[in-house]
Amino acid sequence: MALDQYYLLGRSGLRVSRLALGTMNFGTGGFHAAYGKTEDEARPIFRRYLEDGGNFVDTADFYTAGESETILGKLIGEANVRDKVVLTTKFTNSVTEGDPNAGGNGRKHMVRALEASLRRLGTDYVDLFLLHTWDRLTPVEEVMRTFDDLVRAGKIRYAGLSDVPAWYASRAQTFAEANALTPVINVQLPYSLVQREIETEHVTMGQTLGLGVTAWSPLAGGFLTGKYRTGTEGRYANPDTQTWTERDWHLLKPLEEVAGKLGVTMAQVALNWVATQPGIASAIVGASSAEQLGASMAALDFEIPAELRTLLDEASAVPPASVYRMFTPEYQNWIVTPGLKIGDKPEGYAPGVRNWV
Repeated sequence: MALDQYYLLGRSGLRVSRLALGTMNFGTGGFHAAYGKTEDEARPIFRRYLEDGGNFVDTADFYTAGESETILGKLIGEANVRDKVVLTTKFTNSVTEGDPNAGGNGRKHMVRALEASLRRLGTDYVDLFLLHTWDRLTPVEEVMRTFDDLVRAGKIRYAGLSDVPAWYASRAQTFAEANALTPVINVQLPYSLVQREIETEHVTMGQTLGLGVTAWSPLAGGFLTGKYRTGTEGRYANPDTQTWTERDWHLLKPLEEVAGKLGVTMAQVALNWVATQPGIASAIVGASSAEQLGASMAALDFEIPAELRTLLDEASAVPPASVYRMFTPEYQNWIVTPGLKIGDKPEGYAPGVRNWV
């Protein structure tokens, strides 16, 4: 099986696949209709993921106007794998026009959104329930207390966040810890060779506070497959459009070089790089066919040698901006006398016992 290794998600006992199945294209309704798949088209994709050992499935109430959840619920029931899969869904986006409380992260919407998701999914609980996007309004204390209530009610097993500032996730986790509430174990964020900005704060925050990072759009909307070439405009399969920069175009050359040396595709190299980065628990992959999904899962079947990884790291590096320049190793020379070796104690270090006379 391609996905025969499972890792703990954040600071929890929940074991998940290194590649998660994204189901944003399951269904043909709503905003994602242009590239959606019918139930019959989605079935072989889902089955292939299970056959290759995958257990981590991601959806949201907003995807294809709820059809993604409905189709996914049917497919899980058909395969009789509800207890086996780690089922993730998300809330925040409004699904009812004209109702100010039918969106956002307030308690009223959180509870109503979960109840609706459970009906569509045909289950009485979800394994991981995520706040989909920071709404800039709801107090984080309200969100965390509601998460805790939903866990105590048995309707969710774990809580998480998606697309939030690092300070917000930190506030959420520390509030939960200080008040013995359900912690968050996951933060879902965009991350790829093209988009490495979360390394500035989010990744270290997750490692420090126990939030496993799941990376969405690890192929940058298809750009890193190499299907776009200079002179064309790459577009994500979502409402945002992306005009690729000169740096992005230059990145394709070393990516193609690494893929050629390893005898794999550019997409597989890009996925492997994301899935094996520090602090990344899992990369979310979508697919238009079972064959495409199989190729994506084969991205874990090889290792990127250190020298080739360095080539990719340097080509895709994002220079720190503003105050973040002060947190680089180079700046340490202004804090500590050059030449002195100061850092964390080595692993396993134990101070000697001092005998007082």
